[in-house]
Amino acid sequence: MSQAMQTEQSVFPSNVIPFRMAVILPRHREYLARWLEAGKRMGLCDAEICIDDEATFADSEQALIWVRENASPAYVVHPEGTHWVVVDALRGNVLSHESSFEMALDFVRPALPLQGSVAAA
Repeated sequence: MSQAMQTEQSVFPSNVIPFRMAVILPRHREYLARWLEAGKRMGLCDAEICIDDEATFADSEQALIWVRENASPAYVVHPEGTHWVVVDALRGNVLSHESSFEMALDFVRPALPLQGSVAAA
């Protein structure tokens, strides 16, 4: 193998580019805080972001949402490929696949008006 090919392979070890990382971005965190505050009068109690590595052995972040004073969260929102999945945390049922984090939270409770240009990520 030539020196140029070895250098090129070390700079570009793979031609696979991840389409989406399984993380919740700072803008998602900010939106979650605004959505939670706006939804308090609609029964939202609390929300937090955590890593779900024990339940699924994956390193994806997810948002846990409590809608009543209960030890268990009512909903889980997590990225999956190009969509956001809303799960009934008590029963483990997938409720919805949404195109954006904002749309997933809106599915749980429409606490904030959705903008016409909601980002897909």
